[in-house]
Amino acid sequence: MANISYFTKEKYDELQQELLHLKTKGRANIAAEISEARDKGDLRENAEYDAAKDAQGMLEMKISKLETTISNARILDESQIDTSKVSILSKVKIRNSANKKLVLQYTIVAEEESDLKQNKISVLSPIGKGLLGKKVGDTAEIDAPRGKMKFEILEITR
Repeated sequence: MANISYFTKEKYDELQQELLHLKTKGRANIAAEISEARDKGDLRENAEYDAAKDAQGMLEMKISKLETTISNARILDESQIDTSKVSILSKVKIRNSANKKLVLQYTIVAEEESDLKQNKISVLSPIGKGLLGKKVGDTAEIDAPRGKMKFEILEITR
């Protein structure tokens, strides 16, 4: 069963560019390393050759994984996002019920796009799961590693 992943158009294009780079420059660089190591003599005792072959295997594995991700990718149309409830690509402003002053804003994204430094949290994270489907004014109870947390939904935008 395929793991369908949802991406913004920008992230999908970024993945396509990364795959192209790995297939062209990445493979060319590894081939050059293998050729150079092969020229150094006996392959049975050549650590550089072994390392280059290992790097080639890792590169091919990364290419394969990226191809699978791209083939199972679905691009989300941000203009079709329903802002009446929290869903993927929603920007959500929440307030911690325990500390009424702490207001946080997150964008709910696919796991591959999550980046806490940019306030993008995965739809599969505890907070992401807990917020899904909630509406403005609702309280989300989230099972976090530190115990149950309650967040009030203040605003949902695109």
